[in-house]
Amino acid sequence: MNDTALQSSSVELTQRAGKQIAKILGAEPEGTVLRIAVSGGGCSGFQYEYNLVQETPAEDDTVLECMGATVLIDSLSLEFMGGAKIDYVDDLVGQAFKIDNPNTVASCGCGNSFTV
Repeated sequence: MNDTALQSSSVELTQRAGKQIAKILGAEPEGTVLRIAVSGGGCSGFQYEYNLVQETPAEDDTVLECMGATVLIDSLSLEFMGGAKIDYVDDLVGQAFKIDNPNTVASCGCGNSFTV
């Protein structure tokens, strides 16, 4: 696999994020995937949810695969995440998944909740 990120349905999953997700999934039972969803809540109105699940993708799910990792995003969440880039950062502040979402007009300091 080359060093470019994989993109599907206008959501991009970087190889750095794929590698970290694969590492996490490697400690889980076979068939476990990461589901990312947008739900109401958080200090800015919406928030991202990350859940490890053992399920078959629904017909309307977007399936991102990279570096041995599988990520599912439901169609409703995809409406809020179109054009987003899912990355993994490891810096002086800490380690975390970061979603750079061009649809947000505001977000909180932690970056996990946002307004569209």
